[in-house]
Amino acid sequence: MDRDGKNRHRNEQGNGPGNEQKTGRETGRKKGRMKELGAALSMELREHRSSFIVFFTLRILVIAMLVLQLLNRNYENVFLCALTLLLLVMPSLVQVTFKVELPTTLEIIILVFIFAAEILGEISEFYLVFPFWDTVLHTINGFLAAAIGFSLVDLLNRSERTVFNLSPLFTAIVAFCFSMTIGVVWEFFEFGMDTLIGYDMQKDTVIHTIRSVTLDPAGHNVPYVISGISETAVNGQELGLGGYLDIGLIDTMQDLIVNFIGAVIFSVIGFFYVKNRGKGSVAGRFIPRRKAADRDFLKIAREENASAQGHLSADDPEEQVPDEEE
Repeated sequence: MDRDGKNRHRNEQGNGPGNEQKTGRETGRKKGRMKELGAALSMELREHRSSFIVFFTLRILVIAMLVLQLLNRNYENVFLCALTLLLLVMPSLVQVTFKVELPTTLEIIILVFIFAAEILGEISEFYLVFPFWDTVLHTINGFLAAAIGFSLVDLLNRSERTVFNLSPLFTAIVAFCFSMTIGVVWEFFEFGMDTLIGYDMQKDTVIHTIRSVTLDPAGHNVPYVISGISETAVNGQELGLGGYLDIGLIDTMQDLIVNFIGAVIFSVIGFFYVKNRGKGSVAGRFIPRRKAADRDFLKIAREENASAQGHLSADDPEEQVPDEEE
């Protein structure tokens, strides 16, 4: 047989009935896993009535906003609405995938935070209408990030598989550092979006005094102060701002400062929570914990799916293995 004939023979073998059956089984398994994940998410969402009501309400509002933006042909906001719908599912997805239980209070705050940041902040322009909106969200972000960092260490401390035991003080420090890292990375993201894509995520501030060594007439490392600035002109055209325009620096520092405040508040709460061995009622509402065995919804969904498949196989004679002929 020549080389072309051998290649044709291999292709015929690769495209034979056995390979098609294998591909069909793999596709069936993928569909089964997606079905199991969907069932587990459905059970997770309905586990707590209060968080489910919040999730359902926010989801309806986002869908209504999405339809409105489609009618207005504002496709950038349509993308933000679609992203928000995905983010609203993330708390339940994390609980199902990593087998952790988010306290109801924490889950509701996360859901409201996502809605307030994306729909109210970006699309409804609350960042411009209410100057304090960004500050409040960054403070909450610092608090929530510290809670997540704290829970990661707390889960390791309680785990029987790992030899990892930090004192209450070091646990609080890790939570604080985790929160500040998240805050800094977010500011990197804002700077990147402004620089590379041309957004204005780092909002500007009108100021009336500047200090710069660059303006020093003698060229020394001495800050040159210009105060009482009432107007700024660019290329001979006045901007009508009533002062000098700071390009994002003050906004960035304010975000990091309030993130710092939120991180410190929760780190202190978490310190006493660990010191008292989990007896703090306030911290307990914000610290995720490992799921109980009877609340592992992904495992439950898999068992139900396997049971259903077993019944189908028993009822379908084509799925049964025929007896060997004697």
